[in-house]
Amino acid sequence: MSRSIVRQSKFRHVFGQTVKAEQGYDDIRVSKVTWDSSFCAINPKFLAVIVESSGGGAFLVLPISKTGRVDKNYPLVIGHSGPVLDIDWCPHDDNILASCSEDCTAMVWQIPDHSLTRPISDPVVVLEGHSKRVGIVTWHPTARNILLTAGSDNLVIIWNVGTGEALISMDDHPDLIYSISWNRNGSLFCTTCKDRRLRVCDPRKREVVATNFEEPIALLELDTSNGVLLPYYDADANMVYLCGKGDSSIRYFEITEEPPYVHYLNTFSSKEPQRGMGFMPKRGVDVTKCEIARLFKLLDKKCEPITMTVPRKSDLFQDDLYPDTAGPEPAMEAEEWLDGRDEDPILVSMRGGYMPPKSRELKVAKKNVLESRPTTRRSMSTLDTNSLPPQLLERLLEEIQNLKATVLSQEKRICDLENKLSQYTNGTD
Repeated sequence: MSRSIVRQSKFRHVFGQTVKAEQGYDDIRVSKVTWDSSFCAINPKFLAVIVESSGGGAFLVLPISKTGRVDKNYPLVIGHSGPVLDIDWCPHDDNILASCSEDCTAMVWQIPDHSLTRPISDPVVVLEGHSKRVGIVTWHPTARNILLTAGSDNLVIIWNVGTGEALISMDDHPDLIYSISWNRNGSLFCTTCKDRRLRVCDPRKREVVATNFEEPIALLELDTSNGVLLPYYDADANMVYLCGKGDSSIRYFEITEEPPYVHYLNTFSSKEPQRGMGFMPKRGVDVTKCEIARLFKLLDKKCEPITMTVPRKSDLFQDDLYPDTAGPEPAMEAEEWLDGRDEDPILVSMRGGYMPPKSRELKVAKKNVLESRPTTRRSMSTLDTNSLPPQLLERLLEEIQNLKATVLSQEKRICDLENKLSQYTNGTD
């Protein structure tokens, strides 16, 4: 009689569990904007959720420990003039968050350690470079202050938020970009696009390095739902969590280097469908309970944390479950990455748990971007102003300022009109 062989894996019995009701977050008006982002961002200090707001875009930021009912008058972050479409916490500073919006801008915010006592409306820096709504924002995994944005203008822009300047711009996508993900050391990023192509891009070479892949090494049919899948990859455990928007389940798999490569583990199911999902970085899980992942499920008016746990009887630290993980320190500066340097994340031990550091101020030293633009015109600084009559000089300077104001006004008007056109063509109005 033959005996089936069961694959050995320490994650074979991982189970998901929703926390108790009082440990969730209630009365949150989750955004109803038609966009396929996760609407949620998590780190060991804060929960951030894009919410409904009149008169522009807004998101809610709560200390991770502030569970229970959220007061309807709790202060919001309210700097955008259009709906917020995506948010992302900086991996190197738990108090820094980036957002992007239908108003064609991305913004970077400094969040105080305590609960907000008044609305935050002044970002640390505003990044303006897209001509249409900006739908994706994601930080570089290892370089300080490097941020990527992608918009409905099919443009990818990489910024140094420490100076407020655009470093790299790529226009290799012929259609709307759906999602972007960096590799582990940030040397490449991968995109999916409306043209149904997956691209691997080298931003510093400003080129697409791979598009036509061979047959997939593994192919799994999940279901017939047309909801957008939100994948979350745990590099420490080599596990993938698949969360479908509009679905009520989370499927999780283990990835190995041997065939068949992808191993189904289990499915966590609940009653209500999810509007979005957040994924806690590994340094934020509870090692005393053998928790290997924590997801934050967004419903219409609340957020439910879901813990993924390996059943173990011992109270000791489980070394095999918690290899050293990516810590909050950047491995290099923005200028080093731009010059071609690559570094893996700086790792920290999970033994004894993780204590988030206190807030550090993000300082922005803006450069004069006009200085780096090639031009054939002589700047005012190179003119011999002593040879001009004072009244003429004053009149010239005034006219220049008026022209600059007019140009800025027209650019804003064009952006607003393109947003309205995009809304009509997408059927949102």
